[in-house]
Amino acid sequence: MKAVVYKGPFEVAVENVPDPEIKHPNDVIVKITSSCICGSDLHMYEGRTAAQPGIVFGHENMGIVQEAGPAVRTLKRGDRVVMPFNVACGFCKNCQRGFTGFCNTVNPGFAGGAYGYVAMGPWVGGQAEYLQVPFADFNCLPLPAGTQWESDFAMLADIFPTGYHGAELADVSPGESVAVFGAGPVGLMAAYSCMIRGAAEVYVIDHVKERLDKAAEIGGIPIDFDKADPVQQIKELRGGQGVDKGIDAVGYQAANPGSSAAGGEQDEAPNIVLNQVIDVVNPTGALGIPGLYVPTDPGGVDEGSKRGALSINFGRLFEKGLRLGTGQCNVKSYNAYLRDMIISGRAAPSFVVSHTVSLDEAPDAYKKFDQRIDGYTKVILNP
Repeated sequence: MKAVVYKGPFEVAVENVPDPEIKHPNDVIVKITSSCICGSDLHMYEGRTAAQPGIVFGHENMGIVQEAGPAVRTLKRGDRVVMPFNVACGFCKNCQRGFTGFCNTVNPGFAGGAYGYVAMGPWVGGQAEYLQVPFADFNCLPLPAGTQWESDFAMLADIFPTGYHGAELADVSPGESVAVFGAGPVGLMAAYSCMIRGAAEVYVIDHVKERLDKAAEIGGIPIDFDKADPVQQIKELRGGQGVDKGIDAVGYQAANPGSSAAGGEQDEAPNIVLNQVIDVVNPTGALGIPGLYVPTDPGGVDEGSKRGALSINFGRLFEKGLRLGTGQCNVKSYNAYLRDMIISGRAAPSFVVSHTVSLDEAPDAYKKFDQRIDGYTKVILNP
């Protein structure tokens, strides 16, 4: 089958790789209909992780069940499904407590697994024609037959639940004001989720015009951090006050004002957003941090950041009595509810999708998405 294969920093290629097989009775093979390029893929694409050449990318996957193992009970050939990016067993201690992003079974020696991602287990990615899905009864979310809501449902694999997770971590409640740092796909989904949860004002901070325009389209208040300190901009709009809640949807590749928006060329300051969120949230508020932070960063700007050790204003955090929540999303906590919101017409997350291209066009799509050019904000690959 054809698949998107990592060759080295800033290079992927579409190559022929072995077809996946049923390796355990509870596996299924899914024929991929949509697989998204994620901002997290760009960390590997840019050489900012320990990913080795040869890995097949793709953790945001949906499609049609092609083959089911003999132990699979709730799925059959022809069923339409979307898979959380988390690979999980469903029966370990963490899975039973709802922490499917930290499964103890699927990646021995580490809590958590994912398709096509460095250090997240042996699971081949789905930017390909087919995908092996383990523990399929648990990991596949059934969808209505047909092709309706294809782009919306594709968002259920990661970014819609992850954005919602950010709002959940920050405990966003009706009537509150929220600052969302980052207007990439996860940041836009976080802002959208805050609105779904009833937030009165949602400020969205970025410096890429197309992303800020998207934020405004859904009712967010765009803040361009290249123009001035975003914390001061928000406080000026709010009569000197900060906000009730804050969400960091940027992560460890945060950039200083005025630097290039192109990946790999930014003047990076990995702690800047964390400290800005601490500054802008009012006392007794909460911070949600779905943005990715890593324990090792080969391209870190200093020795501390290379070890995942960042300098944050913890004294200010403590003084203000702020709460914070971190960690990757446990997709299964949210995906069925968000699916039903899509079906009922209460949510349409595909507004974030800027481009839908063929699998063969993936190398060009990676380049443009990484450089934030030609309006690339979210890409779906159709094998």
